[in-house]
Amino acid sequence: MKNFPFYLICLLFIISCKRQSPNTEELDKKVVSKTINALNRSEIAKGNKTIAIIGATLVDGTGNKPLENVLVIIKNDLIDFVGEFSESIIPNGAELVNVEGMTLLPGLIDAHYHGESEKISNLFLKKGITSVRDPGAWNSAYDIARKSGKSIPRLFLTGPHIDSYPPAYPKNSFLIQDPEEGRLAVNKFADEGATAIKVYYRLSIDKIKAICETAHERGIPVTAHLEISNAVDAINAGLDGIEHITSFGTSLLSAEEGERYKNLILADNNARRKGRYEVWNSLNIDNNPKVDSIVSFIVKKKTFISPTLAVFEKKYDKADSLEVNAFTNMLKFVGRLNKGGAKIVVGSHTYAPYAEFGNAYYQEMELLKAAGLTNMEVIVAATHENAKFFRVEKRLGTIEKGKIADLILLRENPLKNLEAMNTVEKVMLNGVFQEF
Repeated sequence: MKNFPFYLICLLFIISCKRQSPNTEELDKKVVSKTINALNRSEIAKGNKTIAIIGATLVDGTGNKPLENVLVIIKNDLIDFVGEFSESIIPNGAELVNVEGMTLLPGLIDAHYHGESEKISNLFLKKGITSVRDPGAWNSAYDIARKSGKSIPRLFLTGPHIDSYPPAYPKNSFLIQDPEEGRLAVNKFADEGATAIKVYYRLSIDKIKAICETAHERGIPVTAHLEISNAVDAINAGLDGIEHITSFGTSLLSAEEGERYKNLILADNNARRKGRYEVWNSLNIDNNPKVDSIVSFIVKKKTFISPTLAVFEKKYDKADSLEVNAFTNMLKFVGRLNKGGAKIVVGSHTYAPYAEFGNAYYQEMELLKAAGLTNMEVIVAATHENAKFFRVEKRLGTIEKGKIADLILLRENPLKNLEAMNTVEKVMLNGVFQEF
């Protein structure tokens, strides 16, 4: 390097430093850490005494083996102790609750809830669902339920769908025309307490990208109903979660078939109701490299999937063979996702064609089992995985010391029979056993 010009040496040194230094622009794009709280947090009664829950079988939500004859001590609204029963551990003056023969679980979390009335919200809490996220409603839609005086779950709301004209649901949509309007919408809803943002399927990828960037700057996740948007492109744009297994339909089709379906829906929103079954009926889930590729992609990206299978369920008593086969393929795809290691959560959609009023959540759990999840995996999807999706896993979703005391007691053990989920005996919210 003796004869090498000095200014070139300096230039090469500067270039080398830039390559080795972290990109400050990329550093600025990191997701902001934020404590996410339910909108009705301050309205939920807080426990004010010590309660010792004695003798239950514990399924703690982590996926660990169940523990028998446990002692769980609640102090005010927090879990203070979890372990083997011993009288010496119980504090003096504690209220003793003997639940020998019952099963203790974390409160269930619903990732896809549409129950604005106090009646259904109170019923869901009675069924053991202690936290819900409505991905697409104005916050004011829950005002009556919040002021009713009835106990309701923790409300994690998103504000209305962010969509483009013409919206599928005008009542619950906020329309944008460009990425900048998307950024403004996110900031508006975040300022109003949104715990996540929901994007709808008429949005282009550039709008989704702007929305995700802004939401992440505000410390909240983004989930989406895609239907006609390419799921891979949308996830690459920054999505944290996908609502509805049907959101992957166009991504599994050929480009030509995908565009045909897209044009059909763009011309008529309601065409998706039959069209989605035609799409899924045409798919080969068992031997399809595209399926393998998308499953690997979703796992790599750590995207949460809320299949909402119960709302799409079809049986021969109410459907034709095309729809039944299409639903079978949806089940198979969820099974492939689970086998591949994807993050699956439970979202009920609140109402489902084959579920009694109030039981859509249980039906979704049963269908996840039918798709290939074990009973334990379904319970984890309903608790810990959903808490992670909501970004509240440090406070909710498992039964561990220091976490908020949202618990349910079942008369039967759901690890032996998942139908036992519908044997809820007691519900504790925020350290308080509820009365219904």
